[in-house]
Amino acid sequence: MSLTGLFLCSFLLVHLVGNFQLLYGDDGKAFNTYAYFMTHNPLIKTISYGLYAMILLHAVQGILLYFTNKKKSGGKIGSKYAVSTNANGSWGSKNMALLGTFILFFICIHMGDFWLKMKMGDLKMVPYEGYDAPIADLYTRVSTAFDQLWIVIVYLIGLIALAFHLIHGFGSAFQTLGIRHKKYTPLINGLGVTFSVLVCLGFALIPIIHYFNK
Repeated sequence: MSLTGLFLCSFLLVHLVGNFQLLYGDDGKAFNTYAYFMTHNPLIKTISYGLYAMILLHAVQGILLYFTNKKKSGGKIGSKYAVSTNANGSWGSKNMALLGTFILFFICIHMGDFWLKMKMGDLKMVPYEGYDAPIADLYTRVSTAFDQLWIVIVYLIGLIALAFHLIHGFGSAFQTLGIRHKKYTPLINGLGVTFSVLVCLGFALIPIIHYFNK
């Protein structure tokens, strides 16, 4: 659970850097060519299959862990990883299963709205200099979605849930792996909070900036 979670944290950072190209102001050329590279490079495509497997594995592990903890605690709701969660724990630490389920639902909507439409060939094609054939215009699809306030709000809610999930999960992952020391744990927890807030804020800025600049 810890290893898959930390792997997905690294993916979020890479994904965020790529998505910032939505803000270039070049009518989508940077983002579309980036998306083309990510979906046609053999090495990246192979890694992406591993990513999908990691997401599913992390979700399944989380569900199994939730029911194991629930059984051990006599039916009380809570997800503890390998770290004890007491009554004074944060709201996020007490609701990791709920947050994780919502995030998985959010990912399915996100991929269905963008990734699946590109894979199914539902996007218009645009020509760019240096490319032998037109490439999928994913930028316009994203732009159209973020023109709608309700979609922006759904994304922001999803990112808030992700932030809470990451804040607890980041520190718990290192503790589960045995990295727990009075000197280093506060530093790890602080890094986890900083990472969680900045990454989710970065993702949130993209639909917000787009909506108000439409």
